[in-house]
Amino acid sequence: MTLEEFLATTHGQVRSEIADPNTSHAYEESVFSEIVMQHMSDVGMTFEPRVCHYAAKVGNANLRLSGYAVSEDVDQLDLFVSIYSGSDILDTIPDAETKQAAEQCLRFLTKCAEGRLASTMDESNDAYVLALTIQESFEQIEEIRVFVLTDKVAKAKNFKPREINGKTVKLEVMDIERLHRHWSEGKPRDELVVNFEEIAKVPLPCIYVPGEAMDYDYALTAIPGDVLRLVYEKYGARLLEANVRSFLSSTGKVNKGIRDTLRGDPEKFMAYNNGIVLVADEAQLGRCPDGAPGILWLKGMQVVNGGQTTASLYFTKKKYPEVDLGKVRVPAKIIILHAVDSAAEESLISDISRYANSQNAVKQSDLSANKPFHIELEKLALSIYCPDGSSRWFYERAAGSYNTMLTREGTTPAKLKQLKATIPTSRKITKTDLAKYISAYDQKPDQVSLGSQKNFERFMEAMKSAESDGSVQMPSVADFKRIVAKAIIYKAAQKLIRPRFPAFQANITTYVVSLLANKLDDKIDLAHVWLQQDISASLKDLILLWANEVNDVLHKSANGRMISEWAKKQECWDVVRSAKYSDYPDGISEIMAM
Repeated sequence: MTLEEFLATTHGQVRSEIADPNTSHAYEESVFSEIVMQHMSDVGMTFEPRVCHYAAKVGNANLRLSGYAVSEDVDQLDLFVSIYSGSDILDTIPDAETKQAAEQCLRFLTKCAEGRLASTMDESNDAYVLALTIQESFEQIEEIRVFVLTDKVAKAKNFKPREINGKTVKLEVMDIERLHRHWSEGKPRDELVVNFEEIAKVPLPCIYVPGEAMDYDYALTAIPGDVLRLVYEKYGARLLEANVRSFLSSTGKVNKGIRDTLRGDPEKFMAYNNGIVLVADEAQLGRCPDGAPGILWLKGMQVVNGGQTTASLYFTKKKYPEVDLGKVRVPAKIIILHAVDSAAEESLISDISRYANSQNAVKQSDLSANKPFHIELEKLALSIYCPDGSSRWFYERAAGSYNTMLTREGTTPAKLKQLKATIPTSRKITKTDLAKYISAYDQKPDQVSLGSQKNFERFMEAMKSAESDGSVQMPSVADFKRIVAKAIIYKAAQKLIRPRFPAFQANITTYVVSLLANKLDDKIDLAHVWLQQDISASLKDLILLWANEVNDVLHKSANGRMISEWAKKQECWDVVRSAKYSDYPDGISEIMAM
């Protein structure tokens, strides 16, 4: 898929998420932000994202924000600001414009850090909770990044870091070109090229074992502590995309031990530490000064075990500059992948992560792709056609497999166009999407409100429990159609609700879907929804009616608490489902006569 085709596809995805074609440009920009941020979260570049449109003038300063993501320990913060054109003509954007957007986002950060913004905001504002969080937790935040998101092509993909109130803030641009690389390859780690000869001045000495009959090569080495710190400084949490994605805080027993060893006995670090496990897509070998084999560079380097070790080197040196990492060596096992396709590659990485990790909690969605349930669902999606006999839904069991399919089968412009018409992105369901749709319909809106990864973890835990007692069965054709029908209902509700509420649209959507299931579950004809591949105008009217009423209940019952936090409580769902709602009208075609 060319860059121009990808641009048109991206805009098509934005428009497919919008029910009203006459919606405002600002709303399109929010949808674009959500799509890009969710992609970055799915591939591990950021944490659970939240769309949060904020624009204001404070004094003479313009402040802008499109979304944010915060780590669980509130020690890492990502801020996003979007520049969206919506034009299907590929265009460039001057660095001055992306810099200006970054500056407006930095001003937002500065005002929050200085405690000068939260006090001036309406507490119902979607950005209020973030402003308060930054104000109260700024000292403990160890890593801050600002991303400019745009559907244009930017020359510079990153800018010189800035210092804000004693904190280093990294500035990056996620433009349409960079997004295209991610989506076409299905792995943004391709951007990570670590040149050891450049960083360490010499190749990395190693023992290298070619995998003659295997889908990987193998190397053993010891990486200088300073080198690993510099690599993390440059790439940050992106090094951990195949692993935990975030760094567990140094309050934990293991991390505290790492920190104390670095400060007190750096020479003994290699003896005490279990080492790290890396995967990479390519490796270039050379010779060390003594003639021994050495690694010149690694492309697509990922830490699948030892994320806390890697990050601890960086954060300990930052907090205690006197620490001498020149005395530190980190044992490392490196796996150079040669898998033939993305599914096989993800399977291998998942197995490496599973067996290598004994301390870190790997993202459940990364390790679950090869569960029989997901494999069977993928098979069903490949074989079941929609009622029109030509179009299909796509279940993305392995990350990036949808784009791999487009590339593999869309070998000509005509074939690609036909492929995208029969299997559009609006009919793609990811593993975390699946868990969201099913959990919402299973009346667990509080669980869904925890975020995609936590909800997925609980979804898989429930499945594992069902497997252990023998009550789980592999999905059938009828099950697949019911799942798709639930996806259609959820996606339709999302389209309707998004533009009509200024904040907390995701919480309202989830609660409305759960309310539909609670009030009408035994009456909703999912087979009818599958046959129509849409919901009726009458059901859409009911969703909007109940959305307004659910929104009122959420705000009244929150008692001053943030809706997004209140929505995570079981108590919130108890209040919402027991409230009084308008009766549903007669004539809704999806409701069966009882």
